Amino acid sequence: MTNLTDTMLNPADSETRLNLQFNNRFVRELPADPDMENVRRQVLGACYSFVNPTQVRAPYLIAYSPEMATDIGLSADDCEDEWFTQVFAGNEQLAGMQPHAQCYGGHQFGNWAGQLGDGRAINLGEVPDQHGILQTLQLKGAGETPYSRSADGLAVLRSSVREFLCSEAMFHLGIPTTRALSLIGTGEQVMRDMFYDGRPKSEPGAVVCRVAPSFLRIGSYEIFSARQDVENLKKLVDFTICHHFPHLGEPNHETYLRWFREVCERSAKLVVDWMRVGFVHGVLNTDNTSILGLTIDYGPYGWIDDYDPDWTPNTTDADLKRYRFGHQAQIMQWNLLQLGNALYPLINESEPLRQILNDFVDDYTQKWQQMRADKLGLKQYHEASDKALNQRLQHILLLTETDMTLFYRQLAELPCESDTITDAELLSIIEVAWYAPKSVSQNDKTEIVAWLRQYQLRVREEGTSDAERKKAMNLINPKYVLRNYLAQQAIERAEKGDFSEIKTLLNVLRHPYDEQPAYQEYANKRPEWARHKPGCSMLSCSS
Repeated sequence: MTNLTDTMLNPADSETRLNLQFNNRFVRELPADPDMENVRRQVLGACYSFVNPTQVRAPYLIAYSPEMATDIGLSADDCEDEWFTQVFAGNEQLAGMQPHAQCYGGHQFGNWAGQLGDGRAINLGEVPDQHGILQTLQLKGAGETPYSRSADGLAVLRSSVREFLCSEAMFHLGIPTTRALSLIGTGEQVMRDMFYDGRPKSEPGAVVCRVAPSFLRIGSYEIFSARQDVENLKKLVDFTICHHFPHLGEPNHETYLRWFREVCERSAKLVVDWMRVGFVHGVLNTDNTSILGLTIDYGPYGWIDDYDPDWTPNTTDADLKRYRFGHQAQIMQWNLLQLGNALYPLINESEPLRQILNDFVDDYTQKWQQMRADKLGLKQYHEASDKALNQRLQHILLLTETDMTLFYRQLAELPCESDTITDAELLSIIEVAWYAPKSVSQNDKTEIVAWLRQYQLRVREEGTSDAERKKAMNLINPKYVLRNYLAQQAIERAEKGDFSEIKTLLNVLRHPYDEQPAYQEYANKRPEWARHKPGCSMLSCSS
């Protein structure tokens, strides 16, 4: 067994390696837990607890994001240095780091869960990026904290690969998200019961370094309101506005309302983006809902293969389907209602909060309608024609299993400038998106052709050329997404010590809207073997 001291580096190296300058305003300006003991407990009157990562025996670098590294001033040499591995596995600390875990609560599956907090995440501190914006570096899977409850605070390679890849995939898709700097194996085993069926097994452990301007979430504010700690609620809200929403002005009653409205608007945009690319969060609890409108906490998420508004990737949600694909906007509004309830002690008026929540529906609807028009290559959404066009589209997508990502890419190939193309030629363009083309009935084909003809007419009304429309559609409809089976294949190789597929996927997902002929296989439909395979069809919160 390797002794920990064998892997430790000279602390003096922290002055010359990884020259990151920390400016930890979160711990400097907000109340800390005075108890320094790392034991599970209720933490009162504090936004965070100081805690050090758990050291691991034999960490090894699996992958890192060159873009994220560059953004915070790290070179490739920095990232490939042993010191980088030790620091971002949690074994070493750089000068200026102040490791801490945040305190927050949350509603989980619609029920108040009380105190939750960073149970397996430890924030190292804040560093400026190349734009001067402070970014929090956070280790996920770095060991126990006062908020770990009955868990061990660790993470397995399986879930860490998925988080690392999806964080970066979402960024390159242009969707607000937390980022991932590094993926590091711990060299240790972690016991997990993947599907909670009484069959736990040892899995390789890993740590992801996540990066975001802030990891504050709705639950961060709920915990103080639930405890009637208005003083600290106000401190946290004021801090949030001053540092993350400074354009709203000095915190006061009206600023709080403007802030709540902007959080709602950012959240609406985020869900529209998810719907655009077929992403399902899977566990959109209030403790997993970012106050900055970021995609946060990549647990049992999934990507739509065949279009199904009722699909959820979360085994825990298999019966109720609370967090299903087509229900994400309603859940986001419900979560924002909980934020409104938490803010009420600072506002003492229900009507303005209620009005902002009502406006969320209109704002989301407008954004969603324009997104649907964009996906079809239309310049503007016109209610008179496009409402029926989209309703009919959703119907034909469900007539046979239709791959959502492939369908829209193929639709961009459809000739609309001329009406001389035959029905068979129309169908041949999109049938590659069907999972069982031989089973599509003639009646279904007739309905599909009727919609395609209707779509051609709508495009011709705008006078857009086929070339112009294709270019616009391919800038918003990705060709490459992190399909569940692709992630699972990378995981299975990684568990055998082969990390090449992780790096290949990271490279492919950097350019999700480009053709990339060399990587065409990564744009293919889900293979039949993946239909019911664990990790490809359903996932659990176990990580």
